[in-house]
Amino acid sequence: MISRRAFVQAAAAAAALPGRGANAGARRAGFLEDLQRRTFRFFWDTTNPANGLAADRWPTKSFASIAATGFALTALAVGETRGFVARAQAARRALTTLRFLHDAPQGDSAAGMTGYRGFFYHFLDPATGRRFGRTEVSTIDTALLLAGALTAKQHFDRPGEKAIGEFADALLARVDWAWAMPRRPLIALGWHPESGFHPQDWTAYNEAMLLYLLALGAPEQPAPAESWSSWLKPAESHWRTVEGIPHLAFPPLFGHQYSHVWIDFRGIRDSFCRTHGLDYFENSRRAVRAQQLYAVRNPLGWKGYDARQWGLTACDGPADVTLGGRAFRSYSARGPGEFDDGTIAPTAAGGAIPFAPEICLPTLEAMATRHGPALYDRYGFADAFNPSFDGVVATPSRGKVIAGHGWYDSDRLGIDQGPILAMAENHRSGLLWRLMRGEPVIRRGLERAGFEGGWLA
Repeated sequence: MISRRAFVQAAAAAAALPGRGANAGARRAGFLEDLQRRTFRFFWDTTNPANGLAADRWPTKSFASIAATGFALTALAVGETRGFVARAQAARRALTTLRFLHDAPQGDSAAGMTGYRGFFYHFLDPATGRRFGRTEVSTIDTALLLAGALTAKQHFDRPGEKAIGEFADALLARVDWAWAMPRRPLIALGWHPESGFHPQDWTAYNEAMLLYLLALGAPEQPAPAESWSSWLKPAESHWRTVEGIPHLAFPPLFGHQYSHVWIDFRGIRDSFCRTHGLDYFENSRRAVRAQQLYAVRNPLGWKGYDARQWGLTACDGPADVTLGGRAFRSYSARGPGEFDDGTIAPTAAGGAIPFAPEICLPTLEAMATRHGPALYDRYGFADAFNPSFDGVVATPSRGKVIAGHGWYDSDRLGIDQGPILAMAENHRSGLLWRLMRGEPVIRRGLERAGFEGGWLA
């Protein structure tokens, strides 16, 4: 446990944050620049430069994550645009990553493979890129990887960078979407060589929007048009009023963020949106506002919840333990009405910046200022913190407890850092949305799903 005195001294070091004393707008712009620079540096420094595979988490030694690699590819476009890395370096990293993934072995053997039928295993050995343990071939994590590959293709489009786009297109073209639909027209969660397909399919409103749109827009063996309506069919039962705000609910905020990293849903509507008189961007905005109101109401009485300290999503937690009749968890999905153990994840507000910058940016600034280097250091925000967790009674599974302030994670997770960096850029410049609006696969997928209006028109 770290003493209260040491914490106060560390927090005082937060005075080095940019823009103090300047007007609010300049200070906020300086903070956003600083946040993006630090978060980009996380991806640049912790990704294996030999193959481009991104760590699932750091500094805890871990396997590589195929989804985090998708976010790392996306980070290259942001980092180069912002001048955090030279274009030649960023393009070389993108090419290394895509070439490695393209050439890595695919097959139905239980060992020695990187993927099967164009899909990739969820977790890989960071050095060899081969399947880690008994992890599954993951459809959603492959989709996150492909989105990063297409981002790199669209961004690195100069004559000398042509191979980046060629590898990205080749990766997408070889995905066998029909194989991944054992219960057509829905897409299965995953597949194991030992046991076959996962018994569940992607249905209802969740992060699989991106997955289905890529499948619908695929150049080879696309998903049937009815896949979208079949996925969305159960969503009507998830239309709820949360904290007085009606919206299509998904309690952890990551479900309202991931697809929006790459797809601009502003002003475009499918049949569900037309029925309810909103678009998915507005729906996500409502979910973010509801989370802030939930924290202010704080029905479970957790320490530290207020209008500038909130955010429930899937993230690390202090430990799997019950203290004083209250259950805490380590890594878990969290959300109002689902599970809440007092753990706050900065990525919840960070990945939602474009939806509600008026509440997300003050929240991120306040968290960085209040907690200083215990939460915000050279690689940006730690994954999570919990002011209610008392380490005198229980030892955390990772991280540290600071007397009087609670638990702080020591790790950063690629799938949580990625939305912070990307959505900060979408708020500032719309870069990723603009790039992906030019990708034929995205446009074709949206149109086949029945989206109309806005930039599609």
